[in-house]
Amino acid sequence: DYPREYDAWEISSYYKQKKWNVDDVSDEKALPNGFEITRKYQSSTIVQKITIRPDSKRIDFATDVDWNEDHVLLKASFPTSVRSHEATYDIQFGSVTRPTVRNTPWDQAKFEVCAHKWADFSEFGYGVSIINDCKYGHSVEDNVMTISLLKAATYPWPMADREKHSFTYSLYPHTGDFREAGTVQQGYAVNMPLEISEIPAQSGSLPDVYSVISCDNPAIVTETIKKAEDDGCVIVRMYESFGGKASARLEIGFDFREVYICDLLENSLERLDSDGRTVDVSLSNFEILTLKFVI
Repeated sequence: DYPREYDAWEISSYYKQKKWNVDDVSDEKALPNGFEITRKYQSSTIVQKITIRPDSKRIDFATDVDWNEDHVLLKASFPTSVRSHEATYDIQFGSVTRPTVRNTPWDQAKFEVCAHKWADFSEFGYGVSIINDCKYGHSVEDNVMTISLLKAATYPWPMADREKHSFTYSLYPHTGDFREAGTVQQGYAVNMPLEISEIPAQSGSLPDVYSVISCDNPAIVTETIKKAEDDGCVIVRMYESFGGKASARLEIGFDFREVYICDLLENSLERLDSDGRTVDVSLSNFEILTLKFVI
């Protein structure tokens, strides 16, 4: 991995001309829901807990690396049986498609694609997603999916990528495309897993089922719930994630007096009709919608 200009920020396509498989397994052990594999590569050690849970369709790779290399790019590679000319990559509030073939100079320039939570490679009826919690370089060429895990830059700081790293990525085979498979929701589940806290007994009661906000359309993602910056209102930001027009009914878990569409500075723009704790919304392709609930 010797980039043309920016050692720590750039990947040049000729890295593929030389590669080594990390197949020196020094230890392996069974776990309750999978197994743990320890591999050695030159001066580095890679420990992976590979987990397959009965209540999940993902295969999770919780990875700890003691990385001590120079100018080596560490990637995980998954050959698949999928055939498609395009792959889909998650970006903030949406997704983009990129070619999986290298026929033209434009295609060849897209050998590495930045993505946030997931990359998906699907044909009619079947596909595979790679989901990650902090690694954002992906590529799909022919039928092979890869995710970039670590660089080993020496400029501007020669020890920049050295020492201990911990991260998780997941393989998620599925029927249908990423929309039908719930890849968007799986991406959030990996990045923001449910946290449970035990608290002492208190007075009062709780309902069996409760949600601050629920939405009846899986294409619409509730991204943010927060207090308003300047008053006691509640701000809810959502977006359309499938790339098409979508309508939904929101069920709100708290009482409010009025609800407004607002801009990103939380200025009220348009009052919406509400019925008790329900609000109907409509979004266009990849639209971001911010609502202000007046308590």
